[in-house]
Amino acid sequence: MQIPRLHPDTIDEVKQRVDIVDIISDQVVLRKQGRNLIGLCPFHQEKTPSFSVNPDEGVYYCFGCTAGGDGIKFLMEIGKQSFQEVILELGKRYQVPIKTLETGHSVEFIKKLNLKDSLYEIMAVAMNYYQHILKQEQGQAALKYVLETRKLSIETVENFQLGYAPSGWDNLYRYLVESKRYQPKLIEQAGLAKSRKSGDGYYDIFRERLIIPIKDIQGRVVAFGSRSLNGEEPKYLNSPDTPIFDKSKILFALDKAKKTITQKDQAIIVEGYFDAITLHSVGISNTVAVMGTAFNQDQVNQLLRYSQSKQLIFNFDADKAGLAATQRAIKEIESLIFAGQIQVKILHLPSGKDADDFLRDTPDGPQAYLSNAQKAPLWLDWQISQLTNGKNLGQSEDFQQVSQSMVGMINKIENAELQTYYIDKCANILANNKDRLIPNYVQNLIGQIKQTNGTYKAQQISQNLSFKVDSEHSLLERAEYFLLLIYLHCPDYRQNVRESLEFKEMAFTLAHHRALWQAILDIEQDSYLNQNLQESLQDYYFAKLEEFKLVAHIFTLTEKNKQDLHRIPDLIEQSIVALEQTHLEKYRQLCLEKWKSLGNDQQNISQFYMQEFYQTQEKISHLVKRSIAINSNN
Repeated sequence: MQIPRLHPDTIDEVKQRVDIVDIISDQVVLRKQGRNLIGLCPFHQEKTPSFSVNPDEGVYYCFGCTAGGDGIKFLMEIGKQSFQEVILELGKRYQVPIKTLETGHSVEFIKKLNLKDSLYEIMAVAMNYYQHILKQEQGQAALKYVLETRKLSIETVENFQLGYAPSGWDNLYRYLVESKRYQPKLIEQAGLAKSRKSGDGYYDIFRERLIIPIKDIQGRVVAFGSRSLNGEEPKYLNSPDTPIFDKSKILFALDKAKKTITQKDQAIIVEGYFDAITLHSVGISNTVAVMGTAFNQDQVNQLLRYSQSKQLIFNFDADKAGLAATQRAIKEIESLIFAGQIQVKILHLPSGKDADDFLRDTPDGPQAYLSNAQKAPLWLDWQISQLTNGKNLGQSEDFQQVSQSMVGMINKIENAELQTYYIDKCANILANNKDRLIPNYVQNLIGQIKQTNGTYKAQQISQNLSFKVDSEHSLLERAEYFLLLIYLHCPDYRQNVRESLEFKEMAFTLAHHRALWQAILDIEQDSYLNQNLQESLQDYYFAKLEEFKLVAHIFTLTEKNKQDLHRIPDLIEQSIVALEQTHLEKYRQLCLEKWKSLGNDQQNISQFYMQEFYQTQEKISHLVKRSIAINSNN
């Protein structure tokens, strides 16, 4: 449903009523710390709370990942919703009348809004009905099926709110009409019943079936999946599309998986309900299912919202239908893979089992599953194996077909380094790992790629120096960044950093680094709480969110940062050398400009700047040699 422009009065009233603590407490456990409240950030995985809420200002900020804003921004980010959607939800929550600017559409919009609310309510009541029946005598066979055949626990059954639709033509319909007083037309619009061809009443869509509630991203029941338990076809039957359910835009269990997907920075996509349910039941809860439909761009976009590094693992069946489904799914996101924007792995479990069977039949199933997932090949590698599967490269016809397919695939890769890697990999395969032939095949592939695609760029070889940069500013930025990073996260080296700066009479040049360094000095001078330096700095910066954004990345150690922080004494020295070099280069430039601008009548001063220029040049050369020597040691 397209949301018309909301009236400013509605937006203003919602903003006035929003209680940020009330909003965030739904997602984060907060505890009092001074004037603020703190908790574990919901936007990234952490063990020490760095997420802070200021009730007075009505804002939140994470000192770990720099997420910040007001209550509305929080709901937009946590639920990946638009501003309009959040205002509508908050309007309902705080009972604010909804007014729109487009008066002609306002009445129609309110009707649709009310219809959806009614359908959500009916679906929730239907789910409770199905759950209740599962626990009654009528549902004992279904309950036995999920507990014994599917080996699910009662906790999992309740967590996914599984139910049972009893035999009989209109049990649910009569319950909703006679006991709950819902209009027959609404029950039909919810996709729970159909009108008889004779026009005489309605009948239930789901009968004598195990019921699996399907929820939207906000956890509202929008549809039901079902499984036949008496051999009736189809084995699986879903709700039809309704005003609140479009099966092409819903991923089963995403409402439960989204938090773990964000924490693990990875999503697992399976084919069926029970694959997803079983994986969740053993703690692998970053899993969603496509419910028997083709994976599409809308579903991809939903998942990518929750994974910062865009990692997807497809675990479809390994049979012919599963392979075809995998290829169809990838087709939707192929361009993103070739552009290097997302990382996709293909997981096929041993013996061609699906996730549900594998976990039930394999000793230490969860660990074995995770081990297989970790070893799963990237899609490009899997695709190459598909190209060569069943082909005899000793036969010219097969060889030519595989070679041409490889060229077509490599041509689509936009990243030059990735393209070079796969040229080498394919050359090894075509040469059957005969080292003397590999260079010939590399050149042959490059030649074919150049013929079919003039955009191929050979990989540029560059020295892997820590301070190899494109500008003086980036050299300075990187050097100052490392000194501050070491000072905050490596307390044993703080004295080393301070002494090195003082000995060389160096200072931080960039304004945001200089401000952070001054704050460090002030805090240490006032409190001497070096062990609490980060916490003190976070409190110091909380009132200055805009300023803090420029240095917030220094407060968190990432995997990349940890790798950089090796041989710390050398890194400190190299950073100091870089500071010296940039300062001297500025002075050299000044001397050059002065030397050129002074006339003959100021020859003595001109000669002074000339000598200073050459002496500075010599010092810079010495520093460059020193930097290279340090890099060589590393």
